[in-house]
Amino acid sequence: MSAPTMRQLGDVIPLPASVRPDASADFRITSDVSVSAAPAAAAVADELAEVLRRSTGFPVPRGEDGAVRLHLDDSDEVKSPESYRLDIAADGVTLSAPTQQGLFAGLQTLRQLLPESLAAEVVLPGGRIEDEPRFAYRGTMLDLARHFYSPADIRSYIDTIAQFKINYLHLHLTDDQGWRLEIEGWPRLTEVSGGEGTGIDGQGPGFLTAQEYTDLVAYGETRFVTIVPEIDLPGHVNAAQVAYPELTTDGEPVQPRTDAEVGYSSLVADKEITYTFVEDVIRVVAALTPGPFLHIGGDEALSTTAEDYRTFMTRVLPMAGKYGKRAIGWHEMAAVDLPPTAVPQYWRIEPADGGVTRAAQAGHQVIMSPADRSYLDMKYDDASPLGLDWAGLLGVERSYDWDPADRLPGVGEESLLGVEAPLWSETLRSLADVHYMAFPRLLAIAEIGWTPRADRDWTSFRRRLAEYGPRFEAQGVNYHRSPEIDWK
Repeated sequence: MSAPTMRQLGDVIPLPASVRPDASADFRITSDVSVSAAPAAAAVADELAEVLRRSTGFPVPRGEDGAVRLHLDDSDEVKSPESYRLDIAADGVTLSAPTQQGLFAGLQTLRQLLPESLAAEVVLPGGRIEDEPRFAYRGTMLDLARHFYSPADIRSYIDTIAQFKINYLHLHLTDDQGWRLEIEGWPRLTEVSGGEGTGIDGQGPGFLTAQEYTDLVAYGETRFVTIVPEIDLPGHVNAAQVAYPELTTDGEPVQPRTDAEVGYSSLVADKEITYTFVEDVIRVVAALTPGPFLHIGGDEALSTTAEDYRTFMTRVLPMAGKYGKRAIGWHEMAAVDLPPTAVPQYWRIEPADGGVTRAAQAGHQVIMSPADRSYLDMKYDDASPLGLDWAGLLGVERSYDWDPADRLPGVGEESLLGVEAPLWSETLRSLADVHYMAFPRLLAIAEIGWTPRADRDWTSFRRRLAEYGPRFEAQGVNYHRSPEIDWK
């Protein structure tokens, strides 16, 4: 059991929008603490009770008039369903929000004010936090195509990212090296291209059945993390063409590829079987995915002519809307006329992109993921044992010290849906590798996506991040001990 613990009210990540400490109102948690909540907030209340039990060792029952109270209150006009207010006073704690999603966000803040493991005495700092996110979309991407991760690993990852108010998990499910989601009517996609020998160097076999994917989506919903599936088209399709040679230009088989090259494969824009295949896949994936988005890739189609790319995307992009989804695509898709709700995702390192600027000026929302600031697969430094460096080295400060509203001319705050940190798996082989590359840099992206721009400060973030070493260790997270941070 550790020594008595108490953090400052604002010592959390992401930094809340408003923090008003009151040193006279600290709340000491004792053995008679209980949690009260309306039935509609029961799931969040149960999780809060478990967090308190882990920190204090007390049983923490549910009660009618507990000292720790959850309150659903939609009477006030609010900007976001994730908004919440946390009041800590000498006689108790009240967490109020207009929705369960807001209560869950507030719970993550409260959890960070508590020790992660059993402590001799726990005192919560007094005061009020009023909070809501800067952007509605705060995501990260995990590449299952280059290396597959089991449902248990993905659930564990969801648990970890949700603590920092990451609310979208983009799963890259298909690429040249593997196809990772079962599609009804096209069984060879996973039988052949999800089997042994797939993935980079043949080291990443596996796939999600439709039921496993459905269960993952449902699990994410319990953590208010929405799954965004990606089926990468029209390039990055060698695995699909290995399984179904009729999708190639001449109908002849192609060889599996397990190297990391890109840009050599393409679906055929002037064959009807292409669109039969694509619509079947989009229909199945949309039906399995209750969230609002479906990612159709669109990047690095280097062997697709500009005319064929335009033909393909003009036909395929509306399919997402036909099946009730908003299409997200890598920013190359902005070269064509987009459906009104389509969302380009900028991923390159150049300081301007005409297609994305035109899309923003036409009213499209944009997700910002510049590789030189947000790609979690970039090496931290020259000594990093994992990762790539084509976009440069990406330390923690560089991940933090930028702003999405400044990245591209003509794509300002009003055009941004949010920010996402992709993690590609060419050099990764395990969940421990994922942890090493994502943490602590993903916390920098989480704060960029949540905290008001004017309140972000590297010195403050670096100090707060330094406290997270013991928390990561208690959770079994294999974080990178960056020398930029004075870890506690």
